[in-house]
Formats: sequence, structure tokens, C-alpha cells
Amino acid sequence: MTTNNAILPRPAEAAVQAHSAGLRKELGLFDLVMAQILLVIVLDFFGTAAKAGSAHVVFWLVAFVLFFIPLAMVVAHLNRLMPLEGGLYEWARLAFGDQVGFLVAWNLWLFVMLYVAVIGLVTTTFVAYALGPAAVWIASSRWLIFAVSSALILAMMLMSALGLRFGKWLGNVGSIATLVTLLALIATPLLNLWRGTLAEYHPLRLVMPPLTLFSLSVFTKMMFGALSGFEYVAIFAGECRNPARNLTRSVLITAPFIALIYIFATSSILAFVAPESVDVVGPIPQALRLGLRSFARVTHVSPLLRDMGSFAALIVPLIIVLLFVNYPTSFSVYFSASARLPMVAGWDRLLPAWFTRLHAKYKTPVNSILFLGIVTLAGGAAALIGVGPQEAYELLLTWAFTFYAIAYLALFAIPFLSPKDHGLRPRLWLRLAAMSGFLMTLLYVVLSIFPIINVESSRGYSLKIAGVVLGANFLGWMIYRAGRGKKCQPA
Repeated sequence: MTTNNAILPRPAEAAVQAHSAGLRKELGLFDLVMAQILLVIVLDFFGTAAKAGSAHVVFWLVAFVLFFIPLAMVVAHLNRLMPLEGGLYEWARLAFGDQVGFLVAWNLWLFVMLYVAVIGLVTTTFVAYALGPAAVWIASSRWLIFAVSSALILAMMLMSALGLRFGKWLGNVGSIATLVTLLALIATPLLNLWRGTLAEYHPLRLVMPPLTLFSLSVFTKMMFGALSGFEYVAIFAGECRNPARNLTRSVLITAPFIALIYIFATSSILAFVAPESVDVVGPIPQALRLGLRSFARVTHVSPLLRDMGSFAALIVPLIIVLLFVNYPTSFSVYFSASARLPMVAGWDRLLPAWFTRLHAKYKTPVNSILFLGIVTLAGGAAALIGVGPQEAYELLLTWAFTFYAIAYLALFAIPFLSPKDHGLRPRLWLRLAAMSGFLMTLLYVVLSIFPIINVESSRGYSLKIAGVVLGANFLGWMIYRAGRGKKCQPA
């Protein structure tokens, strides 16, 4: 910790570390690698990327250079300097002050609250794909969607209260299930090509995208939505073993692998689904069902291939169920991390001490978990009012990731805008990388108001996005100012 003592104000660092000392140190390098895979590979944005059609490879490559690599570099840099519970919230607070830190935590918290709220929509969509055409009604029943959301959010609250001793194994299982299913998706067009049921397949074809507002909007959504997340695990720094080393190593280990997964999995979806027909809620089960269904159609082949076709037809529902495991497990990690933010803000006396109270046995912030669960349920219910499931899903996803992007503006600003006497500014090449990430994130925020699916009213959709984001941040600022006007009780 000598690096920290030389750079951070000793009282600020010591206070956070003193509170963190009471937390269980549950996460090792393997757990962190699994968590990075689970959080950075965001299944929702494969559908967004597929909307780009054949141009997706060029989009991915540009996104890797201008956003993904800079993100990995900046997160590695900041984590080495400040391996503190609270992650980005503490980085921003120590760089820019309490007000910016509070608003960063507020936006991160809103991101998870709204993102987790889509779990009912995703679950019912996956169940509908697994059961077949007769179950299509499941994905459009608002009451069923809300009931499923409620049950799963309650389960996440329970798992979060039990702590990372149990939660990390759930996350590891989710990561493995995700990798197995994505590898099956990547293999599906190759198997179809071998059998002759797919005429051609060029996963790395370079096609220049059209210069339209729609294509630019698709690019920014797939760039930020799919490639963000490396810093989120750092919220658990106080519950990691050797966080300065292991969190950084987890980023460097997973980044190249994640990049390849995104390119080849998107190509696999487009091998079976036209861009305009992609189901943005469930693109992977949609592609798997279409890709593996063809195995049962060809009969003039060898007995071995006929057996493979029968087997493929039987395992489609199982693969879809396996893929679905990603959602409750990744959302559970997000939920647990988000519950730490009010706790750490309470340590810093930016929120009441009520949020800092830990369970006597599991050392988890039970009051913060309870509060997050209640507002998440409310957010999921509100989004279903007056719109169809796909539009509700797109609204929740866009609101969530726009809040997330606002926090990222602070993340990328630290290397080149933090006061020089704080010692957080790196060398010029890393400052330039941070500027690239900042500009790409800003572009995403500006274009987030434009829908990439058919909605009842484009203007109404844009007003909903902008109004909620601006209004929520104004509310966060008011809460901060009100809190500063009172003397919060120390944790």
C-alpha cells in the first residue's frame, strides 16, 4: 500500500480501509476473472450489434480501439492507485470531491436498479423460446412479467444478504454457463456450413457501415453497452484478496478473449437472422433455435448426421435455459455491488448511517439491500405502463446504460482533469486514451435518445429518455445538497 500512501490523502484512504477491514475477503483471482466475463459480456447487446448487419465487424474493431482498450488501461491504472471498496465512486470522490463522487454513485446505483428491472422481460422471452411457438403469449403478458420480476428480485436480495461467500459461486456458475452457450452459438454456423444447410459463412467480413444517424446510434449503443463493465468489480475491492494486483490482472486476462467472443457470436446470429428481424430481447435463443432447427430437416444424409440432427433438436431448449443462467447470476453480482454504494457513501457521511449497518453474521449491508430491492421492483413495474414489452425493454436498457455512461464520463475524466496535486494523472499516452474513451462515451450519451427499434412514437421515446435522465440527476443533486445541509451521523 505504499503507492496509495504516496498518492492519496492519508485520512481519506485510511477511513475507507478502516471500514473495509470488517468485510470478508472472499474474492480471489479466479473469482474476479469469472466476474469480469459475466459482467462485460452483456447478452442484451448482441441484438443491438446484429442490427448493424455485415458492418458489425468494422464497428467492433473501431469500438475496441477507441473505447475498450482505453477502458482497460484506465481501470488498470486507477485500480493500482486506489484499490478501495466502492470502486469508481471512491475514485471520483477522491479525484473531484464529494459532490461529483455522490453523483457518480447515484448514476451507478440507478443503472443497476433499472438494468436489473429487465429481468422479468428477459426471463419470459427466454421461456417462450424454450417452449416453442405455442408459448409466445408468455413474453407479452405484463402481469406475468411483473410476477417473474418480483420473484427473481426477491431471490437476488436474499443472495446479496448472504454475501460473496455464496454469491461468488453463483457468479462462477453463470460465467461458465455463458461461455458454454456462446461457444455453442459460435459453432452452430460452422456445423451448418459443414452439413450444407448454410450456403456461406464469413464471420470476419469487413463491410463499411453507412454513414447514417441510425448506424451511428447502433454503433454507440453496442460500443458502450457491450464493452463497459471492467471497473464494476472494483466496487468489491475491500472484499478481495490483494485487490491492487488481482483486479488489474483480471482485466488484462479477459479483455482479448471478450473481444473475440463479441465478433464471432454476432456473426453467428447474423448467419441465421436478418438484421431487421433480430429480436433485441432474445437474439441468441432466436439464432440458436433457427440454426439448430435445420439439423432436423435434412434426411438424405448419413445416419450419423441424422442422429446429430435429432440430438440438436432435443437440446435447443436446454441450451436456451443454460444461456438464461447468465441473467440471474450477472444481475445478482450487479445487485450486490450496487448495494455497496450506499454503504460506502454512508461511511463517507454522504448518506445516513442507516445504509451502513451490516448483518451480524454475513457482514452485508442489509438495509441498503432492502432499499435497492424495493425501488428496483417499482422501476420494473413503471416501465411496463403504456408500452409494449420490446419498447419497455429498450427504454429500461437505454435509461440504465445512459446513467452508467454519465458515471463513465467521470471515470475517463480522472486521468486528464483531476487536480495535479492529487497525483492521479498518468503519462501522456494514457491521458490520450482516456480522452478517447471520454469522447466515445459522450457520443453515446448524446445519441442514446434515438431508438433503434420500431416504437409507437420516436419523439415520445426521446422525450422519455432525456426527461428521466435529466430529472433523475437533478433529483440526485437535490438529495446531495439536502444531505450536506444536515449533519449525518457517523458510521
